[in-house]
Amino acid sequence: PFRDHNPSDRTPFVTCALIVLNVLIFLTYWAELDNAWYMNALLTNWAMVPEFISQGYGQAGLLTSIFLHGGVMHLLGNMLFLYIFGDNIEDELGSAKFLGFYLGAGILANLAQYAIAPMSDVPVIGASGAVAGIMGAYLLLYPKARVDIILIFIIFFKIFTLRAWIVLGIWIAMQFLGGFGSDPETGGVAYWAHIGGFVAGMAMIYPRWRAKGSAHFGEQQMVYRPTQRLHTHLHNQGFQKYRAGRVGS
Repeated sequence: PFRDHNPSDRTPFVTCALIVLNVLIFLTYWAELDNAWYMNALLTNWAMVPEFISQGYGQAGLLTSIFLHGGVMHLLGNMLFLYIFGDNIEDELGSAKFLGFYLGAGILANLAQYAIAPMSDVPVIGASGAVAGIMGAYLLLYPKARVDIILIFIIFFKIFTLRAWIVLGIWIAMQFLGGFGSDPETGGVAYWAHIGGFVAGMAMIYPRWRAKGSAHFGEQQMVYRPTQRLHTHLHNQGFQKYRAGRVGS
């Protein structure tokens, strides 16, 4: 996906601030991406390492890891999804509660990855667990929103418009397929962080969904005015460049 047709009523200050913050943090170590010693030290101190938590330390990584990314594509892919879906959830919750929602979803996503492989020494980084929480909330609140996806084949491209429940339903199904088809001990994409974040987001937004009229809420809230968002689709990649088994979420 590269845009939705579900404009928000207020400026998404926290969403924009989170994007800027993630980019600025990435730029602090971008020049050292090929420096294995530097990156290993960075990840040891700031990533979420399940083995460390099992040994009684490194809990701060549950939070700090969601602001680290393993490469430009990893960063931009996560920020694209945050930009598409984050403004509506911020609009619904308000800026302060949205920030707590985002951070909470990221922490719970990391805990889900930890629960699957508590003795893994593979560092976990990336904002996509937190972003997955936003996507889970979006699915519950705006299932009928229209989302544009772009299909590129060599020099040709085609834009399709699908309902959010289809786009996000396919995405979460792919995470389950990836999660059951891979070994979390060996690194790659942190599928269970994605799944955990998505489920956490749905659970945290559930009381508001119920209060607003549950299934009718998505229909009542739909405003089909085209937005001006236009992005290039960037695929979220795992962090495997510096050490075999590095995980990106």
